[in-house]
Amino acid sequence: MPLVSPKEMFAKAYAGGYAVGAFNVNNMEIIQGIMSAGEQERSPLILQVSAGARKYAGETYIIKLMEAAMLGTDLPVVLHLDHGQNFEICQKVIEAGFTSVMIDGSHLPFEENIALTKQVVQYAHDKGVWVEAELGRLAGVEDEVSSEHSIYTDPDQAVEFVERTGCDSLAIAIGTSHGAYKFKGEAKLDFDRLDVIGKRMPGYPLVLHGSSSVPQEFVDMANAYGGHVGGAKGVPEELLRRAATMAVCKINIDTDIRLAMTAVIRKYFAEHPADFDPRQYLSPARDAVRDMVAHKIRTVLGCSGKA
Repeated sequence: MPLVSPKEMFAKAYAGGYAVGAFNVNNMEIIQGIMSAGEQERSPLILQVSAGARKYAGETYIIKLMEAAMLGTDLPVVLHLDHGQNFEICQKVIEAGFTSVMIDGSHLPFEENIALTKQVVQYAHDKGVWVEAELGRLAGVEDEVSSEHSIYTDPDQAVEFVERTGCDSLAIAIGTSHGAYKFKGEAKLDFDRLDVIGKRMPGYPLVLHGSSSVPQEFVDMANAYGGHVGGAKGVPEELLRRAATMAVCKINIDTDIRLAMTAVIRKYFAEHPADFDPRQYLSPARDAVRDMVAHKIRTVLGCSGKA
């Protein structure tokens, strides 16, 4: 089955009160694990590629891995650019076959963000490609995206931004953050803000970035086998499930996949010190990706059986 646009996927999610997971990919094992979970749960999928992933794996390798992943599957799958930094990157991946791009002008002044987003929208829509934009700013660090402070999305600006740019979906800031260290105290999301934005743009798909939950079992596992992942704290899954029943149609998850893989590999090395074949430790790591993604699909996103 060919890659698809998020358009129909998000329309169904909005109407059905669930969200679709956008999972970051960096190599073959991660792609295989995500696809296996999608098949197991019969779920739509968004596989997204960051600037760091493009630098690490190479765009050609990612594209060819995705082509291989799509052979023999009937799942609806989107290939999405995560945090596109400029027009040129968006243009390049659109030409390479991506079906969705994010242009991230959230670090720019409001009018400059509008101008950049509008430029990408005009180019992408001529090619039938979906465009996600961002308004507001998430704190934290993940890959090449970083910000010291959060700037929550203003509902009035959100309406104006979408009307003036024509972007297809909007990533908003309501309290999530990038990376594994999201909260020092009690975890909270601004659901009142989300409710207002959703009501002012009925039917419009919103996006949450920085939405890994950092499961303590994998933090403990990593630390038990030599890691130093101290104080890591993510977004509670019940908060994300609530957001998925509102106007949020796409939830980004990256850190949880990294954490599960790393913890399982650390455990394998400790228990099998004589092994040196990468296939021996990457096989359980791939299974950990599958199990993590399947859990998110069932428990957090609510999109099992929605393919």
